[in-house]
Amino acid sequence: MAGKSKKRLAWKIILYVTLSAVSVMLGLVIYEWILEQRARYIRYSAFGIDIPANYSIHGIDVSRYQEVIDWDNVKQMKVENVQINFAFIKATEGIRNKDPYFHRNWKRAKEAGMARGAYHFFIATRSGKTQAENFIKKVELTPGDLPPVLDVEETYGVAPQKLRQRVLEWLQTIEEYYKVKPILYTNVDFYKYYLKDQFDGYPLWVAHYLQKERPRIYRDWTFWQHSESGRADGIAAFVDFNVFNGDSTAFSNLLIK
Repeated sequence: MAGKSKKRLAWKIILYVTLSAVSVMLGLVIYEWILEQRARYIRYSAFGIDIPANYSIHGIDVSRYQEVIDWDNVKQMKVENVQINFAFIKATEGIRNKDPYFHRNWKRAKEAGMARGAYHFFIATRSGKTQAENFIKKVELTPGDLPPVLDVEETYGVAPQKLRQRVLEWLQTIEEYYKVKPILYTNVDFYKYYLKDQFDGYPLWVAHYLQKERPRIYRDWTFWQHSESGRADGIAAFVDFNVFNGDSTAFSNLLIK
């Protein structure tokens, strides 16, 4: 009798765990559906920021902080002559983490006709090669995508020489795998004080806010993140805005073939 009681208890526990898991999954599906419906009706009369003049190609970058995005709304928004043409999407962080919204954003952005790029948030205390392998496992690039991006903005107490060594490991591992030179993202001061001339050969996506015409940096740059407080249809939260430093031909040439 004791054996039967234990079996019944075991089945009850299994049933409880299964029902709990199903309930959690169903709750997440319902929550995402609610966010999707909300995103569908988000509209703004303008982007909420000053857009730098003399640039024809504009874009945004997103992560889990923007939650569910209606990419069709993003793509269709147009204020005067400004339209969002590309999006950088956070994919991974450190040696094992993946942005929970990456898969959805990656798929939906392409379906909406948006040029898309994936980026990795760098943790300087970890191996550059291992972090690159995390990105490779989770990101499949196809023709028409932007090159992969390494986001480096914190030292986490790591010595500059060791930081640069690990950054280079990531960049070289990614370039060897995808056969395309990756883009390096950072801000003006971080590049000046920690990365310096060693990375001048890589395309630069630079963050520098409150500038009207261009970022104040001594070297050439490819993308400029000029604001972190823009607004776009289909996105409930503030979003970073960027411009491409070139014309449509140069942008097309940058895309993966």
